[in-house]
Amino acid sequence: MKKKTSSNGRARAKPKKETLRQIYARVKREFSAADLQKYTVDEPGIPARQLLAELEQIQAKFDRRRRVS
Repeated sequence: MKKKTSSNGRARAKPKKETLRQIYARVKREFSAADLQKYTVDEPGIPARQLLAELEQIQAKFDRRRRVS
């Protein structure tokens, strides 16, 4: 049976088994500034006062349920 070839006509190379150290080194080399940018973009947040007010409302609701029972 004929070997499968890639688009350029060469036979495909068998994937090498990489060690964990080699994998980390390869990923570190391939990590770019564009990849880093995804993690450094500021996302809009919720003001702490608003969050606290919502949590107090939820707590009051459960406290009322507990008193009724």
